Amino acid sequence: MGMEGIQENGNGEMGLSDFPLGRKNKYKRMDSEFTDYDDDDPSHHHHQLERRKKSTRKYVFGCAVFASLNNVLLGYDVGVMSGAILFIQEDLNITEVQQEVLVGVLSIISLLGSLAGGRTSDAIGRKWTMGLAAVVFQTGAAVMTIAPSFEILMVGRILCGVGIGFGVMIAPVYIAEISPTIARGSLTSFPEIFINLGILLGYVSNYAFSGLSAHISWRVMLAVGILPSVFIGVALFIIPESPRWLVLQNRVEEARSVLMKTNENEWEVEERLAEIQLAAGTTNTDKYEEKPVWRELLSPSPALRRMLITGIGIQCFQQITGIDATVYYSPAIFKAAGIEDESKLLAATVAVGVSKTAFILIAIILIDKVGRKPLLYVSTIGMTTCLFGVGITLILMKEGSISIALAILFVCGNVAFFSVGIGPVCWVLTSEIFPLRVRAQASGLGAVGNRMCSGLIAMSFLSVSHAITVGGTFLIFSAISALSVVFVYKYVPETKGKSLEQIELLFQDEYGRQGGEVQLGDVEHLVQK
Repeated sequence: MGMEGIQENGNGEMGLSDFPLGRKNKYKRMDSEFTDYDDDDPSHHHHQLERRKKSTRKYVFGCAVFASLNNVLLGYDVGVMSGAILFIQEDLNITEVQQEVLVGVLSIISLLGSLAGGRTSDAIGRKWTMGLAAVVFQTGAAVMTIAPSFEILMVGRILCGVGIGFGVMIAPVYIAEISPTIARGSLTSFPEIFINLGILLGYVSNYAFSGLSAHISWRVMLAVGILPSVFIGVALFIIPESPRWLVLQNRVEEARSVLMKTNENEWEVEERLAEIQLAAGTTNTDKYEEKPVWRELLSPSPALRRMLITGIGIQCFQQITGIDATVYYSPAIFKAAGIEDESKLLAATVAVGVSKTAFILIAIILIDKVGRKPLLYVSTIGMTTCLFGVGITLILMKEGSISIALAILFVCGNVAFFSVGIGPVCWVLTSEIFPLRVRAQASGLGAVGNRMCSGLIAMSFLSVSHAITVGGTFLIFSAISALSVVFVYKYVPETKGKSLEQIELLFQDEYGRQGGEVQLGDVEHLVQK
């Protein structure tokens, strides 16, 4: 993954070998190296710049990977529960309503973690909030593994939900705040990659352990999800704190040190630092009026209101189009199409996981090249088509090989289009559109909307499917997905290629609909003023 090992510096911090985290960092050493050579030697100067670019990219890539590890836990839980619930029902003899509550309560409870996560990350930092998320989740996973009854299982599930609430809102915020502008979209998509990877691992775990007894199989499936905690613990001693959070704490020199490691050009560091200080309100403290963040969110300015509509709206649309229901209940969907054997059901879900994971790579490659909005159009239109296809297939076609093939094709197509656009882009947008001072808590509100919609869909899917059939439910999802296309057109601006501070100015111009681009010079002019 581009990581070349870990070393400890004199300050007691852990870092990557190419990029030790300390005062004597590689950038400063390169400054001194330049004095030992002839400044007129362009080849040597070019070589030094290339070395710096390579090291910076590896460092930021490593930080994004480690920051995304919590999301493996979320994805694994979503994937593994789709199969584990079959064995939990058999072992603990729970009712259908209890199944819905067990599956859906994680998303509902996670909104508490998301609400608390914003304030927690403002208080203790982005990095240690990720650590807290891992601890709470792993405690819940351990309780679920040894649960002797449905009640104890629910206690563990609730703890997992709180941990997930912390994790899903803070990882994209952290990555967006440490990433250089040119690669921010791709890097901020990493949490969604790791969610998909976790879902795929959950599906594989279901298939691998389905041969065990009903009493043992689901416990082993859930226990495997505890393993990533080891890597998360190591990550906390490698990744730096967010430079934007450090500026909020008036730890400007530490922020400058982090920016030196995450920007390829030294001249860009001071420029970015000035932008961050301006956004944080620290460059002119006598004119800065302190106002509680929650009050700003409850009584937002017109620009912040537009940001909240965009951020919370796109998060809700990501879930009310039924993606979590598709993942959680894919065995039930394929059973409705005609698959009877449990092993074949779980094998079909693996195909869903592979599709969901593979197609997100397209988003990673294209998000900083073609932009956020084109990917959202492709995604939402494609999902609308596939969801409609699932509904029509299950309603009009009889059970058989053709209906099974079409159901698998349309379900895999739905999750593929989801991964190409709204899956990762949703988190990218909500991590980059909000002003620095309210970013963590506003992103938390977006995550609350996401988790609440996920929970409502997951907890009602089986009941609604029995009332109007599985096919009828997917036709409703298709109609909602069509509305998401309209929402993207009307409320989502293009943020590709803009710094976080420039995006804030973009919303001042009502999504830039007058055709004006916010340029770097605009921010420089504000800084000079």
